[in-house]
Amino acid sequence: MLLRYFYDENLAHASYVVGCQATGEAIVVDPMRDITAYEELAAKENLNIVGALETHIHADFVSGSRELENRFGAKLYLSDEGDADWKYQNIDHLNHQLVKDGDQFKIGNLIFEVMHTPGHTPESISFLLTDRGGSADKAMGIFTGDFVFVGDVGRPDLLEKAAGIKGTSKVGAKDMFESLERFKKLPDYLQVWPAHGAGSACGKALGAVPSTTVGYEKMFNWALQYDELEAFQKELLDGQPEPPSYFAVMKSVNKTGVELVKDLPKPQAIKSTDELKKLIADGEQVIDTRASASFGNGYIPGTINIPFNKSFANWAGWIVDYKKTLYLLLDPESLDQVVEVLRSVGIDGEISYGDVSKLIEEVGELESYKSMSPEEAKKMIKDGRANVLDVRNQSEYDEGHIDQAYHIMIGTLKKRLDEVPTDKTLIVQCQSGARSAIATSLLKANGFDDLVNLSGGYAKWQEVLSV
Repeated sequence: MLLRYFYDENLAHASYVVGCQATGEAIVVDPMRDITAYEELAAKENLNIVGALETHIHADFVSGSRELENRFGAKLYLSDEGDADWKYQNIDHLNHQLVKDGDQFKIGNLIFEVMHTPGHTPESISFLLTDRGGSADKAMGIFTGDFVFVGDVGRPDLLEKAAGIKGTSKVGAKDMFESLERFKKLPDYLQVWPAHGAGSACGKALGAVPSTTVGYEKMFNWALQYDELEAFQKELLDGQPEPPSYFAVMKSVNKTGVELVKDLPKPQAIKSTDELKKLIADGEQVIDTRASASFGNGYIPGTINIPFNKSFANWAGWIVDYKKTLYLLLDPESLDQVVEVLRSVGIDGEISYGDVSKLIEEVGELESYKSMSPEEAKKMIKDGRANVLDVRNQSEYDEGHIDQAYHIMIGTLKKRLDEVPTDKTLIVQCQSGARSAIATSLLKANGFDDLVNLSGGYAKWQEVLSV
């Protein structure tokens, strides 16, 4: 048997290729949209990808299952659990098999058994894997998707918070409790292969270790220490991070189907600075992907800064209007990579781009914004000359914040601009200064001029001023 682990750091998403070397067949579990890595592995190991397994209808990235079906003719193994609202749609033309709790299917000498594990979502399933190529007659591991992570479990509130289905959080938490009771009965030696690691918004305390075992999670995963439903429900629902707004879009497109990547529009070049200036004047969304320090020192007025780093997919998903053309200012050598990340979260519309260094040089008239130390900020606040805008998550704010700080989580800022105070200088603040830099650029692009970014964020504020 062959087992390979793939990890997309932009989405904290794990996928797996499982192959039977005796028959040369392989499947992919929870595939990412860009299937290049799977194609390369299949060619290297002389495998034919015959299947794609989905543990649930994903909300945080576009699944690559339909890409695999189109490229290899792979059969899609999809959940038939949950109610009518959570059934896959538009799949009649695809090579697929709907599966339920207890179903089994074979890929070469590999046996996959379906275990219904609702809680994160009603249709969520896990796959127990047994390798019958030797003498084993018991499962060696379980692909848990967003059910059990290393040190955490899937959040049950996404249907309510992201998809707008009211009253589902407590029901989901109850389902999760019951699913975990089943999980506790699995043998301790069983390996656990989850679909996400640290940084994912699908839970609140995910570990950064790629895999674990049932026995280890029984001992140390906080969620498996509860024997009483109400206490478990409260702890599971408390402190969950705000789900990115694009989660609702992902849930919908993975349910109903998306276009193949090859059929999406190709990026077009911005022809001139005059064209760029007109786009900005017309209120189009123009994103500068440089590091925040470079952007802050000089940027084209009206542009928004989302640095191209591990958090780019998340903040692009929050801030970009999916229905409008997206204009990117970037290093042309990074274009393909940036577009790939955007497509991974379903930003599939028209994209245009320009060489940021060249355009900045040609535009000439740049703007900048200032950063301020905690000591300077404290003095301005004490003198009544400044307001503070905290753009962190609710749980971070609740754990501690600057006195009288306004709180608007950065992902919701674009829709809540009318709540931003304008009577004094505005000090924009997050935990480290990274998110507040994005927020500062967004505010500047929307006409807020009297503002500064707090250097080092709340962490530096505590370090310097907590005494």
